[in-house]
Amino acid sequence: MGRRKDQEGRRAALGEAAQRALLRRGLEGLRLKDVAEEAGITPAAVLYYYGDLDELMYETFQQAIERFCRAREAAVEALPDARERLRVCVDSGVATGPDDLLPRLLFEYWPRSLRDPKAAALDSALTERQVAVYYGVLVLGQAQGHFALAESPRLLAASLVAMEDGFQMEILAGRRTREDVIGALHAFLRATTGHDPAAAP
Repeated sequence: MGRRKDQEGRRAALGEAAQRALLRRGLEGLRLKDVAEEAGITPAAVLYYYGDLDELMYETFQQAIERFCRAREAAVEALPDARERLRVCVDSGVATGPDDLLPRLLFEYWPRSLRDPKAAALDSALTERQVAVYYGVLVLGQAQGHFALAESPRLLAASLVAMEDGFQMEILAGRRTREDVIGALHAFLRATTGHDPAAAP
């Protein structure tokens, strides 16, 4: 049991080192040696815990998705009023700026999904979980009498996630601010739900 915990701890530490190396060098320029140097071990030691760099990157991306989605889901589910849920849902999905590490990590890995079915499946899971959060909020708001939806909740939820993804890249590239993006999402929601997320319930 102790050995297993030790191995899990070392894998977790390697995952953190991989994230730092990925953010520093980018996925396309990343080498096994970079991760090993970041972790303070040899490349052979990295391979002891992971079969290759692709396996390590896949698990790193998977863990980043889980952290991002769980934080967002927990923040939304803690609130009973759909109007508050909607405001928090927007806030928790928009990067704080170019140096927001978790969104950067997710977008560093995203291009691989264009040619790697395994990575594409992870990216689809990320999208679906985010759509599901918005969908639940919109349906609840409609049931509570707060929202008058202009389209189906599924379509609106998918549109919101697509807008977030596009705007997120603008924030990470330094071309838009978080405030700009939140304002744009609020404008879309005012037009499609009849509710202003910036207004207090």
